[in-house]
Amino acid sequence: MKSHHLGGSGVAVSELSLGTAALGNLYAPIDERQSWATVDAAWDAGIRHFDTAPHYGLGLSERRLGDALRTRPRREFTLSTKAGRLLRPGGPGGDDLANGFAVPADLRRVWDFSADGVRRSIDESLRRLGLDRIDVVHLHDPDDHAEQVFAEAYPALEKLRAEGVVGAIGAGMNQAPMLARFLRDTDVDAVLLAGRYTLLDQEGLAEVLPEAAERGKSVVIGGVFNSGLLADPSPRATYDYAPVPEAVLDRALRMKEVTQRHNVPLRAAALRFPLAHPAVASVLVGARSPYEVQDAAAMLSGPVPTALWDDLRAQGLLPEGVPVPEGDDGP
Repeated sequence: MKSHHLGGSGVAVSELSLGTAALGNLYAPIDERQSWATVDAAWDAGIRHFDTAPHYGLGLSERRLGDALRTRPRREFTLSTKAGRLLRPGGPGGDDLANGFAVPADLRRVWDFSADGVRRSIDESLRRLGLDRIDVVHLHDPDDHAEQVFAEAYPALEKLRAEGVVGAIGAGMNQAPMLARFLRDTDVDAVLLAGRYTLLDQEGLAEVLPEAAERGKSVVIGGVFNSGLLADPSPRATYDYAPVPEAVLDRALRMKEVTQRHNVPLRAAALRFPLAHPAVASVLVGARSPYEVQDAAAMLSGPVPTALWDDLRAQGLLPEGVPVPEGDDGP
């Protein structure tokens, strides 16, 4: 599998990366055996970049991912985690499903984008992971904390990178404007843009992707299925973690009709699409089972003909100026 460096850093990421929120029991529990098997399947598929966060299952994702990777040669993979939420005793009890995770709510999340909070977050993540280093740290969902993030959290990350504590730094968000500011006003290596550069939503093309390309930075794209709709369009699917609007569902179903005419699953086109932009280093896909990992790898590597992209444009389902992958048209 191809890999790319994040910006000017020495940190390489595979074109397909594994997101591990599901290892933190996202929406429903999985057991230890399934979490290990999922990471093993990713490794066997050639995936060498893994993404986690303290938020995912109140630290469970980090612990499980660290356990699953500990026997792998450390120089052969890279790992990203996030800072911004510290985990502290005194949770409300019960479960954490209000935050999306089927784990006991015995800890509480505390927003902290102070310089000290960033350092503590990284130290605590290292302990949960049980690994010797973290390759990439993203500031996680800093939407409502802009003043402190740019005054304290980002300078702390920059210093940690200079000290060699982390290899690359960035920010991960579900919105584009603030990530564009990170690219313009700081020296991040990469940003993680979730849900805003997909077949259905190209908001990231307005500022984030051009800024990254111009400045030699990288973008990792998450949420390529827009929380499920582009994996399997139906009235029961979700779009950006909410019930799908009728007009959006209609657009997704029309896209599915086009891809099926070319004998290509819609999810294959959704996975391939972001990688056509030169600033995109990797597509980050979450999985909760070996099958889901294997399916994503197969979808990314399967042929997608030029005519499919031409048809999407001809039907007004993709704007003319949006980059599309080179077609796999054979000899």
